[in-house]
Amino acid sequence: MDTERSVVSAAALTELAAACRAVREADPSADLVAGVTPAFVASPASTEEASALLRTAAGYGLTVVPRGAGTGLGWGAPASAGDLVVDMRRMDQVIEHAAGDLVARVQAGATMGYLASVLASAGQQLALDAPADATVGGVVATGTAGPRRFRYGAPRDLLIGITVVRADGVIAHSGGKVVKNVAGYDLGKLFSGSQGTLGLITEVTFRLHPRPAAEAWVTGDFAPSDLSSSTAAAAAGSALVPSAVELLWADSPDLLRVGVLLEGTPSGVNARAKQMAELIAAAGETPVVGLSETPLRWWEPIPEPASLGTVVRVTFWVSQLASVLEALAGAGASAGVRPAVSGSAGAGVLYACLDPAAVDDTAARFVSALRDRMSGVFAAAADGSGLIRGGVTVLAAPAAVIAAAGPDRPVPGAGLMQAVKDQFDPGHRMFPGRLGGS
Repeated sequence: MDTERSVVSAAALTELAAACRAVREADPSADLVAGVTPAFVASPASTEEASALLRTAAGYGLTVVPRGAGTGLGWGAPASAGDLVVDMRRMDQVIEHAAGDLVARVQAGATMGYLASVLASAGQQLALDAPADATVGGVVATGTAGPRRFRYGAPRDLLIGITVVRADGVIAHSGGKVVKNVAGYDLGKLFSGSQGTLGLITEVTFRLHPRPAAEAWVTGDFAPSDLSSSTAAAAAGSALVPSAVELLWADSPDLLRVGVLLEGTPSGVNARAKQMAELIAAAGETPVVGLSETPLRWWEPIPEPASLGTVVRVTFWVSQLASVLEALAGAGASAGVRPAVSGSAGAGVLYACLDPAAVDDTAARFVSALRDRMSGVFAAAADGSGLIRGGVTVLAAPAAVIAAAGPDRPVPGAGLMQAVKDQFDPGHRMFPGRLGGS
């Protein structure tokens, strides 16, 4: 045993416990983070406790991994180290709901389901689709946005205020409690999608929307070869104002479903649904069109992160949809697998998920083949500026698949991202390894 390390760990545990009442030694089975066993798990109950906790962790040079419900913890590059897991689920309150201003201030550990129930009592909603057990902070940190991102945007578009704790324990605020508040640096947009690499999100303030009186999903079932990009583009650009344009290609290789969400008053939704059905029916080879009460959610075909399935995100212009589907089918055929594909076709974001039973070599071949095919799709759509608008990103996969597939092409602005990381976390202790190995 490393005696010096044991002494340091004992001293660290004592001081961490003084900073935060809920601190324990990590359970090697329950608290594993992408193969890394942390030393401690702490659960702060307030921003002040979180501040004291991170200040103490900084004093001992401990690496830190923030954790909400863990639904998105396996998405992205795995942690290279993690001495301290900060579990945010004790900070689970809706601090303030100003219904008259359509604003809510929420602790980061509150679940999306709980927040939805609180807002529903006032006929309001946070227009972000996410699993009910996902935490608010986790949704912001991962930038998760479901079908209605097409109309309402991603978390960064609905944030009007945020409180974070820096790696050194300093508390920082940005924004306020009114929609038009623009004072200060916009930390909300910076921390949205940062995946725990810049600091710890403890509170967020959201802009809300009224709950629609009625909604309807208009669905069209196509043979994959019959779906043209113009179908999704026509639905997305329609004056019928859809809230989502989703795609699901999972149950059968011969059946691809496009779903369009319409929201509004009952009479308005009924009239618009009929017109949208006519618009979809006019596309392709007379698809089967109908109304569905069942929403299309891109995350439902995706297995839990613990299953270590391979999940690949493809981003593109909507006009490239047909080419993207061809690339996905071709890559699957060349690797001997058929991915389940779903996502926001209207927003140009699809997720390809491989069966967790697929062997690592097969999954790596699929990723490589997809990148090769998509490079041609992106090149064909280049605007002459040299900037490729789209990408193929491995969100989750076994470590062997990530290593074999390698990184996607260089990320535009990677130098600037690294500079921001250096400013907020100069010791690179927040979720090390997730941001380009840093």
